[in-house]
Amino acid sequence: MLATFLIGLREGLEAALVVGILVAYLRRLGRQDALPKMWAGVGLAIALALGIGAVLTFGAYELTFEAQELIGGGLSLLAVGMVTWMIFWMQRAGRTMKATLEGGLDRALTTGGLWALVAIGFVSVAREGIETTLLLWSMVQAFGDAPSALLGALLGLAAAVIVGWLISRGAVKLDLRRFFAWTGGFLVIVAAGVLAYALMDLQEAGALPGPFTAAAPLDPVTGAVAVGGAGFPFGWAFDVSSVIAPSGPLAAVLQATVGFMPAMTWVQVIAWTLYILVVGSLYVRGLRSPRPVRSHDAPQPESGPPATSLTQQGAA
Repeated sequence: MLATFLIGLREGLEAALVVGILVAYLRRLGRQDALPKMWAGVGLAIALALGIGAVLTFGAYELTFEAQELIGGGLSLLAVGMVTWMIFWMQRAGRTMKATLEGGLDRALTTGGLWALVAIGFVSVAREGIETTLLLWSMVQAFGDAPSALLGALLGLAAAVIVGWLISRGAVKLDLRRFFAWTGGFLVIVAAGVLAYALMDLQEAGALPGPFTAAAPLDPVTGAVAVGGAGFPFGWAFDVSSVIAPSGPLAAVLQATVGFMPAMTWVQVIAWTLYILVVGSLYVRGLRSPRPVRSHDAPQPESGPPATSLTQQGAA
């Protein structure tokens, strides 16, 4: 519930800030007449995200176990890819997000087309909505406790709407740069866990070699799939299910925070480790590296997307 709450809060706040920038700019231009069209696009984006979630949730019931695992693993990999892209996109585009959105609105207002304004609202929110839907769906499949996970996500989204509204009214000042930096790091760890779970799905479906296929090394004494060094590369890396119950609260907390499962295969452990090392290192490097300010950019007090700039975007 905590993990999905934080995801809902972060992704919801991104969408809330985007919508806040669009609404504030239209009001500043005195084009309140265009707001219903923009809101129509936002509504369509939300409907699309909910529709995708419904199809994924209810459509899987008619599939075989292998097909469910194969589709679940593939969609989880897609979610990892989208989350990874969004983490670095937000890191790069934070400074120019307001100008980009306002430029798109200017073009839409110039053309005067209904669908142009609808498209601006739709595209601005659909990306976050689809990414959030896929990520939450993957996590619900991994946790197996759909009500708690979905409740956490809904509470996070509700909190994001409230915080976004307060920022737009100037009632609260949030250090958005630090907020997105910390939650981005959290998402790197979450994405690594989703990646590990996706590979488990694909191994269970037989699409990848693992403990459920003929490629699994066997213990010569017990005949079971080997664990530890003897299980490399397609057996179990470790199995502490006797110490940490797979359905217990400790296992749920560890899986939600760091992607740990009481029993993990070598493929999962290697993929999780490589993802953390590669993506985590690139993410930290992006946080530390200064960004050059172009001559036509407004001067900023420090490098990177300052907290005040994004806050002012919401308050504008």
